[in-house]
This record gives sequence, C-alpha cells and structure tokens, in this order.
Amino acid sequence: MEFVTGVRKTDTSGIRELTKEGMEGACVRVEGAVHAIRNMGEVSFVVLRRRDGLLQCVYEKGKTDFDIRKLREASTVRVEGMVHREERAAEGVELCLTGITVLSEPAEALPLPISKWKLNTSLEAKLNMRSISLRNVRERAKFKLQEGIVRGFRDFLYSQGFTEIHTPKIGAKGAEGGSNLFRLDYFHHPAVLEQSPQLYKQMMVGVFDRVFETGPVFRAEKHNTKRHLNEYTSLDLEMAYIDGFTDIMAMETGFLQYTMELLAKSYERELHMLGITLPDVKQIPAVRFDKAKELVSGKYSRPIKNPFDLEPEEEVLIGQYFKEEYGSDFVFVTHYPSKKRPFYAMDDPADPRFTLSFDLLYKGMEITTGGQRIHDYRMLLDKLAARGMTEEGLERYLDTFKHGMPPHGGLGIGLERLTMRLAGEDNVRETTLFPRDLGRLEP
Repeated sequence: MEFVTGVRKTDTSGIRELTKEGMEGACVRVEGAVHAIRNMGEVSFVVLRRRDGLLQCVYEKGKTDFDIRKLREASTVRVEGMVHREERAAEGVELCLTGITVLSEPAEALPLPISKWKLNTSLEAKLNMRSISLRNVRERAKFKLQEGIVRGFRDFLYSQGFTEIHTPKIGAKGAEGGSNLFRLDYFHHPAVLEQSPQLYKQMMVGVFDRVFETGPVFRAEKHNTKRHLNEYTSLDLEMAYIDGFTDIMAMETGFLQYTMELLAKSYERELHMLGITLPDVKQIPAVRFDKAKELVSGKYSRPIKNPFDLEPEEEVLIGQYFKEEYGSDFVFVTHYPSKKRPFYAMDDPADPRFTLSFDLLYKGMEITTGGQRIHDYRMLLDKLAARGMTEEGLERYLDTFKHGMPPHGGLGIGLERLTMRLAGEDNVRETTLFPRDLGRLEP
C-alpha cells in the first residue's frame, strides 16, 4: 500500500536558489526549455527558459559526453552543472554544464523568433500562435504583471473584510439591459451570457456586507476597436453600509496603492523588462462629469458634442488635462447623467438628471465604472417603471430588496484595459491571453 503525503521534494533547483550566497561552485540540477543556442565553436551558450526567468548555461567540449549539435531550440531538458558567478548573465549566474538529458523534442521548428528580445511580428501572428508567442519573455511579462494586479485586488480586499464569491455566467436577464447580449437556448428556455455579476453581487451584499469577484463578462457589442472585447475579465466589488459613492472611490484608490507597492516589490523583473514606471497613486483627483467636459472644451477648444456621455477623444483630453495640471495619470469622473447609467444606479437627490456614480480614467481611458446603487425596493420599482422596463427576469433580484437592503455600492474594473495602460500598449488584445472579438474565436 502506498500513501501520498503531500508535495514531493525534488532534487532540481530554481534560478532564485542559484543566486543565493554560498552557491558559487555548487553542483546542481535544473529543468527547463531550450530558449536559444549560441554556438561559438569550442564553447556554446544554451539559454534555458523557466517559469522564474532565463538561465545561461555554458557548454564546453570535453566537459560532457552530450553532442551539442543534437540539441534543438524548444527541446525540454534536465541539465547538471556547476554554479558560476557571471555578472553579464541575465540573473548574475550561469551554469557550467556537466550533463544534459533531453526530456522532449519539438516536431517542427518554432514558427516565431521567440528568443528575440522584442517579438517584432504582427499582432495577428502573435494571437494566432498565442501559446508560442508568449514564450517570448517580454510578452510573457505582461501577464505576470496581470497576475500581480489580480493578486493585489484579492489580497487587499481580503484585508478589508471582503468575501470572495463566484456567480453564474448564464442568466435569465442581463444586468445592464439593452441589446448587447449574447442570447442562447438553455434547455429550451431563453437565456443570456451575463454582462456583469452586478445583480448577484448586490444580492450578496445583503448576506456578506462586502463581496468581490474576478471572472469573465460578455458584451455582444459590435465594436472592432483597440479598446473593446466581447469577453473580458472584470474585477468586481460591492460593499454595504456606505456613506456615499466616494467610499467606493476611496476603496479603489486603496487597492491601487496596495497593488502598485506589490508590483514594485514582487514584480521588479517584469517592470524592468517592459520599461514600466509605476504611476503615483498617493492621491487621485475627482471632477464632475459636466465640469470635466467644460474644462477640456475650454483648454483644448473642442466643442461639446454629446452632453450625456464621454467620447473616447474627450476621455483622452481629460486624461491629458489632469496630467498637465495635477501630474496625475488617474482621474475620477463623477456624476454621470442618469439616462446613461443602468436602472439600479442611484440618482443624485440634488439633481436627478445625474447619478451618484463615477468612472476612473487611466491615461485617458476608462478602466472602471462604479457608484452607489438604489437600495430601496419602492425606488427600484419606480426607476424600472420610469424606464419602461418590466420586472420579468428580475423577480428574485427584486425579492432581495423587498426584504431589506443596506445602502451599498460597488465597481467593476476591466483587467485587460488596466494591464494595457500599465504596460503602455495601445491595443487591449496585447494584454488578453486569448481575445474574443468580432472576428476571433480561436485559439
């Protein structure tokens, strides 16, 4: 009888271990993929790619009985050798090889030059060969940073007493309404892919007070722009017993502060690799929607065309204005018009034409939408009626409010957009693992 007693210790080392004090001259075993081979005659350099970075290995004739001419890029190997300090190497160490064991070999040559520092190929080619293009360490680094953002979101909200939830992605009715819904047949019943976990997270506020979720959302928008996707990852939170929607803005500011510190501490390699300077988030300015329009119209001589929404060009100019005037990459735009917000948005008691809501712009692009929600049952019914909406498909949601709900609000952050702006990319597909848009369902 055999028993499994936990994670098995291995006799292989990671790059971080090799860089520790006292490792000079140590004989170690390392596993990885052959990232590049540079044959210099008597000496060859073999670069291994591992989850923790690139390791330079030195092959010298006569030091091992392996024939270097048989080694191919993209092979996976187990190597043995002696640790040697070498400041010119990527991690400050290299491995003088004494043995190589090939674990697997590629059936074909690599279709992309992934060992290049910059993968200078078209976005289309990168997306078509996504699992290969991400073997390029700079391309991969974007998604390590994305990991850090999600990690920061989770860790910070746990520290603030939030409970993580997981809500359905198939529903009877979309949270936002409108026509941008993916409709499907659910065992002969009409259903939709959820545009947001909004209704569910509001319902759970009555249970846990503070909840959050990271998960996919679906928008059947027929946009083919650099900022839109039909499936993206939303970082959502909802919190009860708020004094106003500025409590939500303060919570997001806290998340950004925590996350930027985390990235600086734990993702220094990726930041350096991508040449990223983290934004200053000690404080974030806030401006009313109508005032923001007036400010950019006056400074940049741009006439106000749409009084009820921000056009992409206006978002860019608002971002530019607050960078120039206040040195901030971020700005909260508050009090959006009621007609442009969903039925559950709380109208401003001082002027019901506007809502107690906000967007957060980062370098001139909206990455967050949030605000205070209606928590009064009668007020919700009145808002639905005023919009000509019915209660069909919303019965269980409304039941929650019928039996009492605290003042609450929340937000949704577009993960891919936030990563895109942080990494300095101009297309959200660059920071989406497997994008889904008007023309792409594969890979």
